[in-house]
Amino acid sequence: MADYKPKLSHSLNLSYFISKRISQGHEGGFSSTIHKIAIVSIAVGLAAAMVSFLIMTGFQQTVKNKIYSFSAHLLVTRYTMNNSMEEQPFDFNIDLYNNAKQFGFIDHIEEYSHKAGLIKTDNEVLGVVFKGVGKSFDQNQFTENMVEGDFLHFSDSGYAREVVLSAVIANKLKSKVGDDVVIHFFQNPPRFRKLKVVGIYETNLSDYFDSKVIIGDIKMIQRLNDWRDSIAGGLQIYVNDPNKIDEAAKTIGESMDYDLFIEKVSDKYVQVFEWLGLITRQVNILLAVILIVVCVNMISVVLILVMERTQMIGVLKAMGASDKLIRSVFVYNGVALILKGLLLGNVIGLGLCYLQYKWKLIQLNPHDYYMSYVPIGWDWQIVIILNALVFTVVTLVLLLPTAIVSRINPIRAIRFD
Repeated sequence: MADYKPKLSHSLNLSYFISKRISQGHEGGFSSTIHKIAIVSIAVGLAAAMVSFLIMTGFQQTVKNKIYSFSAHLLVTRYTMNNSMEEQPFDFNIDLYNNAKQFGFIDHIEEYSHKAGLIKTDNEVLGVVFKGVGKSFDQNQFTENMVEGDFLHFSDSGYAREVVLSAVIANKLKSKVGDDVVIHFFQNPPRFRKLKVVGIYETNLSDYFDSKVIIGDIKMIQRLNDWRDSIAGGLQIYVNDPNKIDEAAKTIGESMDYDLFIEKVSDKYVQVFEWLGLITRQVNILLAVILIVVCVNMISVVLILVMERTQMIGVLKAMGASDKLIRSVFVYNGVALILKGLLLGNVIGLGLCYLQYKWKLIQLNPHDYYMSYVPIGWDWQIVIILNALVFTVVTLVLLLPTAIVSRINPIRAIRFD
């Protein structure tokens, strides 16, 4: 027995061997049921967290992309105390516009202007804001919002007598692609233009875009206001990395004239971005609740396994096994359950997300949620972090129930029934 004790105490693989044997020793018995409950609880918890985070990511990306495609990341305008939709004009032929490449973080820059008016058809009259854009407008960013027809066809001479309506405005006016509409502009003297509807867009952000904004050629606004071709209401700037908008705004602001003002789109539409931040906090709370439930469940499972193996613990102690070795037996057992649960959880979570991503099974009311279906944002960094977080937290929690091993008396344990 004296020769056997060191082997029990110092064999690195012994605790793993015992753990593997006891996990296989009662297939179909009570221990097997407890193991399955633990695996399922971890799998369901991870799958729920994964689905929640990927939906949240998809939701945030979709809403942000809709706003960015319409208003870019940063806006440069002239300082004004006027709350009108029409900006104070300025000459955009400045260093920021002409030499944008000197700022390595700028991806694209384009001019724009707004002008208020009334749009009239044979059936309806509606107040609108005419957004003028030019050839520099990034149509690739806006393409995902087009639901019918084409975008504007810009001309080298004159301006395009075309307009893109939102689906909301088109429905109110009972207009479709190919129809003509007349827009009356508020100025002195009043002017009007007859334009052809060439396309219809839809962002589902009716409070900000769809209910009031139509898109046309900025050259028409320049002609109506007697502006030069280098005059506009503002500049829209796209940056390479949306996560570094704050740094970009600061750098650009320091290089501009003092009469110009740079604004982050997240500040202009602060209610939307605060709402997206609230969703993040809610999902984080959900993750915390899931982790608590999984941890409590694992503590219960390990306690049951320890109690069920009380006689075995007594025998091992009587043979000279240390508390550390015995604890590691149950830790190994718990880690094996965690790994199986993580594997099953990834299959369930990623499988459900793929089904939604591929076939869009869950539909939404676009007027309430800004989109017609539940989006999935594939972020593998989040998937890895969730797996690592669940594994780390639950593994550390396993140390709590295994601590009672040191309190078990070997004589009483052997007699335990």
